[in-house]
Amino acid sequence: MDIKPIRTEQDYNMAMERLEAIFDAKLETPEGDELEVLGILIEKYEQEHFPIAMPDPVEAIKFRMEQMGYSQNDLADIIGLKSRASEILNRRRKLSLKMIRNIHDKLNIPTEVLVQAY
Repeated sequence: MDIKPIRTEQDYNMAMERLEAIFDAKLETPEGDELEVLGILIEKYEQEHFPIAMPDPVEAIKFRMEQMGYSQNDLADIIGLKSRASEILNRRRKLSLKMIRNIHDKLNIPTEVLVQAY
């Protein structure tokens, strides 16, 4: 096992190739240990070099509603009024703290996503 920090794109590509080669390694074996450490290094490199921005709060709500088969009426049941649901989805009203809490509880959208400015 010759593991070193991933500093360049070439290091990253080599690490990904090795990860693919040992992907099915069994736990608590030398290759299994290498797989675990390599995965941590790759994850760190990707977080630094390929950050993923959080989704827009309204788009996150729409996406989750679609996943769950919810309508605007279902959102209205969560946040209070049908008119409020329409205003939120059309970006005419900001989410209140109470709405954020309810949406988080009912739709399981992280609060970090919902509290962003939009």
